[in-house]
Amino acid sequence: MAEYVGMDVSLEEVSICVMDGSGRVVARGTTPTDPAAIVAFIEEQAPDVVRIVHESGQISIWLTRELRALGAPVICIDARMAHKALSARPNKSDRADAEGLAHLARTGWYREVHVKSAASDRLRTLIGARDRLLRIRKDIEGHVRGVLKTYGIRLSPVTSARNRASFRDQLQAVAQGDPVLEVVATSFIVAHEAVCNECAAIEDEMVALARESALARRLMTVPGVGPIVALSFIATIDDAARFGKSTQVGAYLGLTPKRYQSGEIDHSGRISKCGDAAMRALLVEAASTLIAKVKRFSPLKAWAVRLAARKGFKKAAVATARKLAVILHRIWCDGTTFAWRRQAATG
Repeated sequence: MAEYVGMDVSLEEVSICVMDGSGRVVARGTTPTDPAAIVAFIEEQAPDVVRIVHESGQISIWLTRELRALGAPVICIDARMAHKALSARPNKSDRADAEGLAHLARTGWYREVHVKSAASDRLRTLIGARDRLLRIRKDIEGHVRGVLKTYGIRLSPVTSARNRASFRDQLQAVAQGDPVLEVVATSFIVAHEAVCNECAAIEDEMVALARESALARRLMTVPGVGPIVALSFIATIDDAARFGKSTQVGAYLGLTPKRYQSGEIDHSGRISKCGDAAMRALLVEAASTLIAKVKRFSPLKAWAVRLAARKGFKKAAVATARKLAVILHRIWCDGTTFAWRRQAATG
């Protein structure tokens, strides 16, 4: 008889529930969070296993890859959807969650999560490190500006976005003569310079990777899209074939309006903001660059500028970001580059 397995995973141990096709619990147990131990338990208790289900989480990517490498038919499902089903139970426990996940595996009422490739994860690690360093740099600058305002000192804006040496020069100048400010300024100047240098080193590495990638070079033909946006899009999408239509990419990245329909009520709201927030922000930034800074004409820019005139810059930037996502995916699938001019109709 076919058997279905639900696993509630934590960092130390995994609660496992084995269920047959009729919904009867066949076996329960716990094992260490070790792929070999999990597979050994399932092979012993569920030799005819059809599907193994666990929720997305901190170690779900690693665990899914390792279990699949051992030949287990494991599926990682959306934790938010699983939570909606499991929250109907009166009691919350790892044992009960494993049983609920086994029911989801048996009924097929779940949404599978795409487990990205190892190459995609390595690229995302690089992108995430850059993003974290940028946040640290902003935190340092914001803290320093806030402290100096206590003394009536306001630093001027910094125009150079890469090394931002003028920020350190201003800080050193205003701190002279005050022993306390000199100590603080010396510490923050060293930290700020180190963060800027390391962030620049990561950006140089990403530019080199983009130049070596034929796909990234094709994506960068789109106006407003540079190495960071191109590599981030590749790492986020991972496999273009998993989207049946390019228009689905906009929804995947949370750039489509949410809809509420019930009875006679039917309206669309703000964008859903699902998916990768960093990728969504990069696309909006690329769209803003296209509208405000790109000088070369294209049908895309003309459309975006007309939309900004009618709806305002912010709404136009979001709509253009959604269109950019669709165009990037289409270029990826077709093996083409961006068409700066509309091709004349033939025939």
